[in-house]
Amino acid sequence: MEFVEQLINGLRSGSIFALIAIGYTMVYGIAKMINFAHGDIIMVGAYSLYIFIEKLSLPPVVAVIFTMLVCTILGITIEKVAYKPLRKAPSLAVLITAIGVSYLLQSVALLIFKATPIPFSTFIEVPALHIGKITISGITIVTFIVTTVCMILLTLFVKYTKIGSAMRAVSEDKQAAQLMGINVNRTISITFAIGSMLAAIAGILFISQYPSLRPTLGTLPGIKAFVAAVFGGIGSIPGAMLGGLLLGVIESLSKAYISTELADAIVFGILVLVLLIKPSGLLGKNRIEKV
Repeated sequence: MEFVEQLINGLRSGSIFALIAIGYTMVYGIAKMINFAHGDIIMVGAYSLYIFIEKLSLPPVVAVIFTMLVCTILGITIEKVAYKPLRKAPSLAVLITAIGVSYLLQSVALLIFKATPIPFSTFIEVPALHIGKITISGITIVTFIVTTVCMILLTLFVKYTKIGSAMRAVSEDKQAAQLMGINVNRTISITFAIGSMLAAIAGILFISQYPSLRPTLGTLPGIKAFVAAVFGGIGSIPGAMLGGLLLGVIESLSKAYISTELADAIVFGILVLVLLIKPSGLLGKNRIEKV
């Protein structure tokens, strides 16, 4: 029973990692850059939810919608202001800029909300599910449902909509897509918007499990989600999903049966092992680039 409970806990946290990892992998797959500020958008979403519910006393559903809107606008703004001017710059310049944006968001949050953690009472009140001796908490059920719905909708969106087709075309070849009449800039902005919206959802689910707000709360989940994206195959949406779920399960089982202190080391160790065997990740594809 303990093993099953740890497995459920791992899938719960892995679902959140998967949502964040999809944002990383979509941006990389289309814009060919790593948005290291993505984890801090989770933090912005968490604080936005806190303001809307605790300070403005908005209904939870309205607060969630506004939180998603704030993060979506923030993602588009970051792309327009910080990343679009560097579209043709060396990768190192883009990487340094992404790290700078991350620290900027953390510093602004620190100035506004200070370093003292702020307690937050979750608004998700769903009764636990009892299956024999196994108890599944309400937040776990909600996390599973929300994550599954988001992944299904995103998959259908990318596969069957006109914008999704444009995303796939830009991912394959920006120049060819532009010659075919696709607005590359708009497609990249939409990609950032979707990734940031998913980050907002992940932030809401994260603070519902760990109800304490601080300016650095998105750092570790962001790093782990990036690991999950690389683990599954950076640039692959199914790979991000699989990598996030596996990462959560490995971390949960490592904490339960090996060592809490060594759990992160084990996760990164398995990542290194996988990349040594299959450098493109579990579901990633090796691409031949023409030079």
